Parts: sequence; structure tokens; C-alpha cells
Amino acid sequence: MDKTRIYLDVSCLNRPFDDQSQVRIRLEAEAIVLILERLDVGVWRQVSSEIAVIEIDAIADEERRVNVRRFLPEPEDIHPLSKTTFERALQLEKLGFKAADAVHVAAAEECRAEVLLSCDDRLCKLAKRHQEKLRVTVANPLTWLQEQKHA
Repeated sequence: MDKTRIYLDVSCLNRPFDDQSQVRIRLEAEAIVLILERLDVGVWRQVSSEIAVIEIDAIADEERRVNVRRFLPEPEDIHPLSKTTFERALQLEKLGFKAADAVHVAAAEECRAEVLLSCDDRLCKLAKRHQEKLRVTVANPLTWLQEQKHA
């Protein structure tokens, strides 16, 4: 049986390093740490894409950049961006997705991820509104983790 393929966008990968004084941020960070632990032991499989690498490489704070980069999966699970990715992203932009978000969604679809996790409320709401047009579920990590039977 194939493992659930999970795509964590950069907002998720950054969350454990965000200011934890807000309850929501702390809870999302804890959910992401739990998800990463389950990925490490092989309960689920993490997939990602070159857009995540590009966004992480743009983080100005070197220490944070190095720490966030550690949360990426192995190189063989980082999907290269292709013409097909960008064509699909353009279709998604027409639905209202921001350019970078559209590339993440398109890449997650190409990686055959079951879920793209994001802490971006706007992305999650827009994806929910257009779910029937997407080939991946987009969800907040805390909400998604609470819905998992074996989490």
C-alpha cells in the first residue's frame, strides 16, 4: 500500500521558527512537528518541488534558511518544475491563486500528493472553493492532522 503523499508549503516549513507567542501559530507549529515526526518514521511520505527550494533560498536570515531547508524531503522527492507545471499554474492563476501558490498547487498535483498543507488562510479558502477543479486537497496542517485517524 502506498503511503499518503504530503506536500508541505514553505509557510508550513517556516512555522516552527515563527513567533510562538500566538496560540494559533504555536498549535500549527506543534502540528507540523508531529507531521514531520511521522514523515521521518515513514508513516507518510513527504514530497515537494523546486519552488519550495527557491522560496527557502530567498529567506534572508541565514540561520532560519538553513533550519527550514532541513525540513525538505530527500532530493528524489523534490519535483523539478516543468513546462507542464507552469501551464497548470497559469490555469490556477485564472481561478484567483497567487502565482507562487499556483505553482505549489500544480507541483503538488504533479507529485501526486494527496494533500498540500499550508498555513496560508487565503490559499486554503480559495482551494476549498475550487476543490472540484484541483487534483490535490489543500488544508491547514492543524485541521488536517486532527482529521487523521492514526495521527
